[in-house]
Amino acid sequence: MGPRQSLAALRQPWQSSHALLLLPVALIVVIMVVDIHSPETIHLGPALVIAPALTPSFAGPRMTGFVGALAVAAQVVIAILHGGLTTTNHIVQIITLAVFSVLIMVYAAIRDRRRAQLAQVRSVAEAAQHVLLWPLPETLGPLKVATLYLAAEDEAQIGGDLYAATRTDNAVRVLIGDVRGKGLSAIGEAALLLGAFREAAHRQASLPELAATLEQSVTRYLADFEPIEELGERFATALLVEIPDDDPITRMTSCGHPPPLLLSEGHVVTAPSLHPAPPLGVSGTTPGSYTLDVFSFEPGDTLLLYTDGVIEARDAEGRFYPLAERVAQWTQASPQALLHHIRRDLLVHTGGRLDDDVALIALHRTPIVHRGHHHDRIIHADGFRHRPSTRAQES
Repeated sequence: MGPRQSLAALRQPWQSSHALLLLPVALIVVIMVVDIHSPETIHLGPALVIAPALTPSFAGPRMTGFVGALAVAAQVVIAILHGGLTTTNHIVQIITLAVFSVLIMVYAAIRDRRRAQLAQVRSVAEAAQHVLLWPLPETLGPLKVATLYLAAEDEAQIGGDLYAATRTDNAVRVLIGDVRGKGLSAIGEAALLLGAFREAAHRQASLPELAATLEQSVTRYLADFEPIEELGERFATALLVEIPDDDPITRMTSCGHPPPLLLSEGHVVTAPSLHPAPPLGVSGTTPGSYTLDVFSFEPGDTLLLYTDGVIEARDAEGRFYPLAERVAQWTQASPQALLHHIRRDLLVHTGGRLDDDVALIALHRTPIVHRGHHHDRIIHADGFRHRPSTRAQES
């Protein structure tokens, strides 16, 4: 942004507020003129308080004080020309108007201070969100990526839901998880899990080994920092996904997390046959405790990962949000458009209020070049295309 554009951006709100200033000033002039030309038994002076009362809606304390001073001056003029300045009625009106104007100016100053504090808190929340939940690129290998995060707590932009993605040598690894609790109280565990994933995703050869590493990190953290009154009650669900660049499949290891949805060719199907292990932090586990499930993920398909805050969101009558049913109408949408539709529809369903944090990731597989081999699609009776799930540990 150049200097001229910056100056224009600063002038715009200034010009807008000063244009609105004409309204209370004109109101003061009209009330003063009408009162002066009215019979002595009619007193419109008390209505002058409307002018300073309106000003804080578009201006700060200084402009509010200026309008209040004009209103008091107008009341003095009315008193001089309409009954005498020393009359008890006019003296009481002048003093009352002055006191009200001062109170309104103080209110405007307090409001502006709170606005500044709120803006600072929001900026800190945004910075924390970028540190914890690094913005994912729109493209990762053969994938187009879009993310959505909605925090349940007012004014919070982060909470207990989390996601991350990273490139390995020939694949994309994705984590989506949900720490028990919501909002700011769950940020510590979320930060730990994200850090552990980013560190271990490049070192562990298989998803079960990666899940075991995350379990060890969470267990160590809870042993040091879990409050005694919450012993055994803190845990995190997680879904680990690996998508190879040159193989139209997706590998998954679930730690108590809801299965994703696969969107393709006009229909939506929940990935079946996941074999979830217990959530992270519930019990110490080894790589042998986790299952590697493998499914078909063809070019043109979209994989939708989500946290339980989506499917457990309720409307006014207590009905859960039917995610699979709703997204069936948006299977042809781009990842960004898909999440836009879900966000709008979800907030309408809940009346704009969420009881839990919400995180979603949409992964759309772009066409890939097959190198001398072909992967057949297996169409099952339930309509889901997948390879047989493998309960194997990679080494």
